[in-house]
Amino acid sequence: MLLYHGSNTVVERPEIRENLRALDFGAGFYLTSSREQAAKWAKTVTKRRRKGAPVLNAYELDQELMKELNILQFQSADASWLDFVVANRKERPVNNIYDLVIGPVANDSTLPVIDDYMDGKYTREQAVERLLPQNLTDQYAFLTRKALSYLRFKGEKTL
Repeated sequence: MLLYHGSNTVVERPEIRENLRALDFGAGFYLTSSREQAAKWAKTVTKRRRKGAPVLNAYELDQELMKELNILQFQSADASWLDFVVANRKERPVNNIYDLVIGPVANDSTLPVIDDYMDGKYTREQAVERLLPQNLTDQYAFLTRKALSYLRFKGEKTL
């Protein structure tokens, strides 16, 4: 399985860095199976950091090896996904027992719903009702060194 990471630099050796901001699935190294999503992210990151060039990094993940990981997978932006994302965004992680978390990525159209839910403007049910119709790209959050060890850098492309 090929996964992609958009950045403003080549990332041959992924690392888990404690972030300065709260992310959907907590501190980790994030990838997607969507080349388009990673390319978009590379351009966004480069613009935000004001250095480097947009780079699409590609990795191979052996799905057989994934069986050795403790994985949490969300099939859609449902109530359990929402609770998990909100807990991480509030920097109160649900738990830290997972090596890899897979699920929809909160994007520009879902972030206002999540923010409004966190601010109490929507009930949980109302937020989920607004999230479920979204056609969201996936994200793979590698949360442990063990999980990262199953990735193989395949190359990069400057965009």
